[in-house]
Amino acid sequence: MVTAEARSSSSVLPERARVVVIGGGVIGTSIAYHLAHLGWTDVVLLERDRLTSGTTWHAAGLMTCFGSTSHTSTEIRLYGRDLYARLEAETGQATGFRPVGLIEAAADPGRLHEYRRIAAFQRTQGLEVHEISPVEIAERFPLARTDDLLAGFYVPGDGRVNPVDLTMALAKGAKALGVRIVEGVTVESVVTQGDRLQEVTGVRTDRGDIGCEYAVNAAGMWARELAARNGLVVPNQAAEHYYLVTEPIDGVHAGLPVFEDPAAYGYYREEGGGLMVGLFEPRAAAWQVGGIPRDFSFGTLEPDWERMEPFLRTAMERVPVTLGAGIRTFFCGPESFTPDLLPAVGEVPGIRGYFVCAGLNSIGILSSGGMGRLVARWITTGDPGADVTAFHVDRFQPWQLTPAMRRERTAEILGTVYAAHAPGTQLRTGRGIKRSPLHDKLIAAGAYMKDVSGWESPDWYAGPGQTPSAEPSWEPQPWFAHWRDEHEAVRTGVGLIDMSFMAKFLVEGPGAAAALDRISAGAVAGEVGRIVYTQWLDERGGLQADLTVTRLEPDSFLVVASDTAHGHALGWLRRHTAQDDARVTDVTAVYAQVNLQGPRSREVLAAVTSSDVSAAAFAFRDARWIDVGGAWVLAVRITYAGELGWELYIPVEHAGHVWETIVGAGEPHGLRLVGLKALGSLRLEKGYRDYGHDLDNTDDVASVGLGFAVAKDKPGAWIGREPALAALAAGPPSARLVSVLLLDPRPLFFHAEVVLRDGITVGDVRSGSYGWTLGGAVGLAFVTNPDGPATTEWLAAGSWEVDVAGERYAARVSLRPFYDPTSARVYD
Repeated sequence: MVTAEARSSSSVLPERARVVVIGGGVIGTSIAYHLAHLGWTDVVLLERDRLTSGTTWHAAGLMTCFGSTSHTSTEIRLYGRDLYARLEAETGQATGFRPVGLIEAAADPGRLHEYRRIAAFQRTQGLEVHEISPVEIAERFPLARTDDLLAGFYVPGDGRVNPVDLTMALAKGAKALGVRIVEGVTVESVVTQGDRLQEVTGVRTDRGDIGCEYAVNAAGMWARELAARNGLVVPNQAAEHYYLVTEPIDGVHAGLPVFEDPAAYGYYREEGGGLMVGLFEPRAAAWQVGGIPRDFSFGTLEPDWERMEPFLRTAMERVPVTLGAGIRTFFCGPESFTPDLLPAVGEVPGIRGYFVCAGLNSIGILSSGGMGRLVARWITTGDPGADVTAFHVDRFQPWQLTPAMRRERTAEILGTVYAAHAPGTQLRTGRGIKRSPLHDKLIAAGAYMKDVSGWESPDWYAGPGQTPSAEPSWEPQPWFAHWRDEHEAVRTGVGLIDMSFMAKFLVEGPGAAAALDRISAGAVAGEVGRIVYTQWLDERGGLQADLTVTRLEPDSFLVVASDTAHGHALGWLRRHTAQDDARVTDVTAVYAQVNLQGPRSREVLAAVTSSDVSAAAFAFRDARWIDVGGAWVLAVRITYAGELGWELYIPVEHAGHVWETIVGAGEPHGLRLVGLKALGSLRLEKGYRDYGHDLDNTDDVASVGLGFAVAKDKPGAWIGREPALAALAAGPPSARLVSVLLLDPRPLFFHAEVVLRDGITVGDVRSGSYGWTLGGAVGLAFVTNPDGPATTEWLAAGSWEVDVAGERYAARVSLRPFYDPTSARVYD
């Protein structure tokens, strides 16, 4: 029961607080609770109506940890499960947590393979999970039809929780430590001040302003509209979500485990002696795209029976007894989703002190404990304490706010919750909105397009006049032959790659050199006409960006980062140059980028320019403007493939002509168009890193082998200098990023495969591909020596294996890349 004490909230609006949390659902109360436990008790939580009145009150209350190959997501879930089990003892308020167990059904070979990979990974993170047979499923959940299932995955510690009771327990725990909760207050906007960099000064409500240093937008499905009032992009969108509850059924009891069968779109748990049957249908419906009604509280939606009937029938057929049971409740209520099915979390770009935690994609209850702790840590220390590169709110872009995008993508993205997730699975909505200026030429060449942070970009090429096609799969596919040929073309001849999606920024002005040198770990303010590979670090020495800086003129620099880091790099750059005499301009759409790579790339480039591109005249890391077919192009001798090559930055109006010129000149040299699949395998053979995949904000330069890029003797202060130099001076760390190669040529790497030394788990693969030159799956893995430094000797002394979907395969590991470890081919 929810006690009167737990429900009570102040009606007095204070004049000031250190932190104002906006939103009284399970996320907002968890953030307030964890702030208080970290010693920040000058916190006010504002709720527009009553606690839980948005979406929390009608959540299904599943507390399930199975299903993620993310360290952060798994840690968040495990922490939450532990918190919910002990919160009643702390607060006296029950949470309704029952560890009745979870059974996840695998109904087809693809899901079985996927779940075996997930299970192998999550066991290493501390989750107890067992693969069980259909007979064992029937023993634990006898109501389900199991004759067509292949297996199940049983997690005994998972279960269910009461969302309202949980929220009230968090609220009670927060108030006991001094947090004030005020209901019936609508926040209109966050108040800021400043020019180039704003900072939070308060929040404006319908009952007056409250001054504060930090504001947290935890407004659930209202978060987008609240953020938009400050010009921010938080594109979560509400959608219809359905479940029904049957009348009591014989054999149903409170100890029955939660059962999920994603292939049948359904989840099932006990509710009042009957069964709750919840749905994640393959094609959903967005709700109130124009804006969520401000007075919507404890509300339900009119069910669309016609649309839902076939999905509901499929779900109920998995547990046939539900077909004949009476229906007590058929519920439809809103849940909000983001365009990529990942939460929107973190400090927003451009406003110091404005944090967001929203868009939990129907896993808000099970994520709330861990997410509240993460955000509270982030606010109080500046460090979230976990890898947040995939979650950070700064990844979103304005075009994702358009009504058409939100309507179509939300209908599709909800359907992916229970879809199979084989490699190659792509979203279809919101496509074609961002295109390279070379798009039509790529299509004519038979490009198979993939979504790259909203851009259409070739993954591989079927050839001119061909219509490419591919099916998602964990197994080798016919199109792998095209991938192999493109990979080999770069290794032995020459390839041309469109990379116009890369993030590109101009930093100009009298203060540009000093500002970039202060931000960068490398010495970027060197010679004009040179490119520097560098990292941006935070005050603790953690990686915040991995990119290149090219000095074009004494007061002009080109900064290039990956597509996934676009928003984060731009926000970091603007925040840390706000007090400098320097201008930052996003020129991503101004310049196309194509990469000419391979041992014959010099021959092709020489054929199209009057400039001297010989080794003597154009050294590695040189950058200069050259003529190509009558157009001026910025040519930078650098590589991400491990071969001789150039990156070419072309004004968009000249891009088509320059592309045609290079393609024509390349024909006698066997030039081949190359997609991102080959670039991925090329870079992993060479051990090249990718921020957001192999590198994240929890890493330092020592652990990921980037000490060579640090200007240790650079004069003056630079961000992260002391911790970075201390880490490098300390000698080999215990945890390191290594190259890993399978000796068996058959298995494939993708991500999160478990790495073992002498039979003991020591890490997992961060990024994987197939090394066509090396003859086996290759990747970058993060491994830890539990007994000391991870030295070359420790690596060499071990017997190494990698677990791929439950099967172990012999492997090699190395601190140096397996391909061209001395980089002789790069400097040719």
